[in-house]
Amino acid sequence: MLTSTRNPWIKTLRQLHQVKGRRQQQCFLIEGTHLLQEAIATSWPLAAACFTPEWLERHESILARVPGTVRQQVVSPAVLDALATTQTPDGVVAVAKRQNAFGADENIDLAIALETVSDPGNAGAIVRTAVASGADRVWLSADSVDPDHPKVLRASAGQWFRSPPYAVPSLPELIQRCRDLHIQVFAAATAPTNKPAQVLWQLDFTQPTLFLLGNEGAGLSQELIQLADTCVQIPMQAGVESLNVAIAGAILLYEARRQRQTVQQ
Repeated sequence: MLTSTRNPWIKTLRQLHQVKGRRQQQCFLIEGTHLLQEAIATSWPLAAACFTPEWLERHESILARVPGTVRQQVVSPAVLDALATTQTPDGVVAVAKRQNAFGADENIDLAIALETVSDPGNAGAIVRTAVASGADRVWLSADSVDPDHPKVLRASAGQWFRSPPYAVPSLPELIQRCRDLHIQVFAAATAPTNKPAQVLWQLDFTQPTLFLLGNEGAGLSQELIQLADTCVQIPMQAGVESLNVAIAGAILLYEARRQRQTVQQ
């Protein structure tokens, strides 16, 4: 059992609390039993699992499903607390390996891209909704929240592992790639623009589609709005300026799913 928070390996793992550490080590933390179970269920590559003796007594069957090549380390509650970013960890923190980002390809049928979205709760909620609605991909701009931020994983309720979000160096280049693949691009914008704008149920989302959503406060940049084919509007009562970005994303993704199911019927 490791009992010292000054242990060199533990100190290295604690660097994964920060974006810089995750990028340097190409790993991130999985905190809690539920997220570990989801990672195992999707065969996500793991590097290590740290757990208290009490957790092991209750969840030995879960640990049995972790590949033998993964380091399995018993730690004291104090060390576990130091590894976790939550105030009340439930006894296990695993280390997962980062995977390479995926861009747009001919298999993309429904996707969503987020520009400068800073709230990890919003990003995680969008990932959860994307998986539930059948979207193929979630992309984030390089200046958005880190895709494998611990709060993003928790807000996704474990669905992160079924459709992990990816940071892309250039959303304009991604949009152009989508257009080359004949994927229509819709910008969710509430501010007046010189782009055509239509209410969401007036548009056809049955074709390959990419939705663009912007920052929680500022919305989409004019650059991305101009790159879109059309601005899509979600009707709102007078006096309401905008919706939470995760709610707006959910409405758009499920309208696309509704239209597609209607066509199939």
